[in-house]
Amino acid sequence: MPSKRDYYEVLGVDRNATDEEIKRAFRKLAFKYHPDRNGEDGAEGKFKEVNEAYEVLSDSDKRVAYDRFGHAGADFGRGFEGFDFGGFGDIFEAFFGGTATATRQTAQRGADLRYGLTITFEEAAFGCEKEINISRTEHCSLCHGVGCKPGTQPARCPNCNGSGQVRRTQQSLFGRFTTTTICPQCRGEGRIITEPCPQCRGTGREKHKRSISVKIPAGVDDGSQMRLSGEGEAGVRGGPSGNLYVVLSVKQHEFFVRDGDDIFYNLPVNLAQAALGTEVEVPTLDDTTRLKVPAGSQTGEVFRLKNKGIHHLHKNGRGDLLVTLFVVTPESLTKEQRQLFEELASSLGSANMPPPQKWQRLFNS
Repeated sequence: MPSKRDYYEVLGVDRNATDEEIKRAFRKLAFKYHPDRNGEDGAEGKFKEVNEAYEVLSDSDKRVAYDRFGHAGADFGRGFEGFDFGGFGDIFEAFFGGTATATRQTAQRGADLRYGLTITFEEAAFGCEKEINISRTEHCSLCHGVGCKPGTQPARCPNCNGSGQVRRTQQSLFGRFTTTTICPQCRGEGRIITEPCPQCRGTGREKHKRSISVKIPAGVDDGSQMRLSGEGEAGVRGGPSGNLYVVLSVKQHEFFVRDGDDIFYNLPVNLAQAALGTEVEVPTLDDTTRLKVPAGSQTGEVFRLKNKGIHHLHKNGRGDLLVTLFVVTPESLTKEQRQLFEELASSLGSANMPPPQKWQRLFNS
């Protein structure tokens, strides 16, 4: 029997998602997979899965149970909804006169953020500094994350007397047992805000757009990921902020191809240059350099230019530039050129063809 997917994954939300974020995600997915709108195979099953996830995560007690015990806690809660076990604790003991307890809400780390950044081939090779703009949740600048109107303080919750938990004793067929659940009035905080901050409306957090400078080291590659610690969403109840992950996408170069820290370049030469030898200018990432092509060079021969490639990531040195020779046959000839080639062909015959061993080496390189 296949295992159930994580309910947060089903709805596509973070484990710290608010009730409103959960509701919004549910509505979007329910609309997408509703059998009356989606006739694809598997849509009905996904619709049921979304409903099941929302049933648990939209209920504060069931969500607490699920966060602590996973699907076992959620299934148990559905089977005994009339008893409202809350935190569930040790279930066996709860049946036979024991006590089930719920953990008070504690500090939570903020959610991580992801940002996709496109850079050029040269910027990846040599490194650069970029400014990126992100939108993230931060502590309210007016109440500094407390949630109260400036000059006021949260009040002790009258329902749980500041403990964040409420005890409930019930009689069942199995005996008398006590459960401790998250206080529904303060949701485990132990305090309530009587005068909310007018700027964040008591949440203690607000959205901000920020410009962040990102230093990209030399040698990064397509798909590289950089972590900026503490630049993600603000934490909850005094928890630390999450991280920002910058995922790099490197543009293709006009004529260089990268392999690790080496780069490749295809150099075209004509028949005369290959036969007689020549010296040509070759582009590099820095500027240009002169390359001597020996007489008798063949298509596929590779010339290695040391330290003309990509900078090694987080260490000294660079890769190489490998220049592959391509002898280009002219597609059209003048009458005079054709006559000269005919005379050359008559003169060469087949005596000057490279030995088979050389061709084999070139083809296998």
